[in-house]
Amino acid sequence: MFISPAYAQVGGADSSLISNLLPLVLIFVVFWFLLIRPQQQKAKRHRAMLTAIRRGDKVVMGGGIMGSVTKVIDDEEVMVEISKDVKVRVQRALIANMIAKTEPGAKKATKVPPPEQGVTSFLGNLFGGKDK
Repeated sequence: MFISPAYAQVGGADSSLISNLLPLVLIFVVFWFLLIRPQQQKAKRHRAMLTAIRRGDKVVMGGGIMGSVTKVIDDEEVMVEISKDVKVRVQRALIANMIAKTEPGAKKATKVPPPEQGVTSFLGNLFGGKDK
């Protein structure tokens, strides 16, 4: 016989459950802090912005159309004037950004500063992003 029989080796290392699950837990923690948590915070800021919409605010809709809120119809819809005498009913969820916010009792709109980038700006600075 030309081929000798091969015998299975006995397991040499005792691997515990903790050492097997540790890499998966570390991967989940990294994903949580770099992907999941920032998305949740962004969604929370967007919901807060949508609930704070009032008449006179300048907004950008999901398709890029800019306009001014003329009337808040209900919790789900607002009336937006996109041109002179052109008014459109829009769902609040489709408003992407608020450009200028009117203060209560004020007639002039003030510009809303862009949201802070958080993790993105940190990673951008870490990997050679532009300084602000």
